[in-house]
Amino acid sequence: MAGPTVADAGEFGLIGEIVHGLDLPLSVPVGPGDDCAVFSPRGDVAVSTDAMVEDVHFRRVWSGPHDVGRKAVASAMADVEAMGATPVGVVLSLTVPPALEAAWVAECASGVKEECAACGASLLGGDVTRGERIALVATVFGDLAGRPPVLRSGARAGDVVAYIGRLGMAAAGLAVLSRGFRSPGAVVKAHRVPEPPYGQGATAAVAGASAMIDCSDGLVADLGHVAEASGVTIEIDTAALEVSEPQRTVAAAIGGGDPLTYLLGGGDDHALLATFAPADVPAGWTVIGRVAAGEPAVLVDGEPWAADGGWTHF
Repeated sequence: MAGPTVADAGEFGLIGEIVHGLDLPLSVPVGPGDDCAVFSPRGDVAVSTDAMVEDVHFRRVWSGPHDVGRKAVASAMADVEAMGATPVGVVLSLTVPPALEAAWVAECASGVKEECAACGASLLGGDVTRGERIALVATVFGDLAGRPPVLRSGARAGDVVAYIGRLGMAAAGLAVLSRGFRSPGAVVKAHRVPEPPYGQGATAAVAGASAMIDCSDGLVADLGHVAEASGVTIEIDTAALEVSEPQRTVAAAIGGGDPLTYLLGGGDDHALLATFAPADVPAGWTVIGRVAAGEPAVLVDGEPWAADGGWTHF
């Protein structure tokens, strides 16, 4: 028999479940429970928001509620990292159907808290309301600690392009799940829960990154945003991209396509992409290309990339 529903628990019952056990740092003198939370940053604040809608960004048949909670925080907080800021807090707006089991919300909240702990942020508060399908909107805050933000518009001819994190794993996972399979497990897990390289945004900023972006829409698409904002040409060398064995397995199993398409066109992994002076690339980052003078464009091995790629909402 199904357990109590969201309607049974009520708005404040759900909120109580979500905020139960929160341990707030000294930088958050006022947490959930008042009209606003209050936090005390050391420098300018970077803020972003990201929405996840059921059957658009996740499917309950593919992802459990814990995974959905983690993904809501991770996908939004990657933008904070891309500005060179340190994660501070999350405000979460949750829309749920009244007939949804309250246990789903509790498990989702557990995922939210786990991801907050992973990135060093606090759940500051939010809102719960009813709707026809599940939607989560995460508003995230980061502390620049006195540093200037790293923008998309700073790439310069002579810089190198580097990344840190995963590329193309979530896309391979989506390809698998879309065909009714659940393996390889590594790519399925990557689709369900992104793993932004927390802390590396600030590392890149301190190292002197000239431009940076979160890889959410795909490598070519997101570097295209940097090229456009900076007025430069970006050249990708595919020999520097490492295709994993699970990606090769998926490509072979679903028609023998080129697994590089997952890395070049697949989004949702939330790796960080940045440009640096050649001597400034931090440890752990992989150089995959260069910045050149020219019209805004992204070239793959010297040519425009012919394949479709990159996530678009409309």
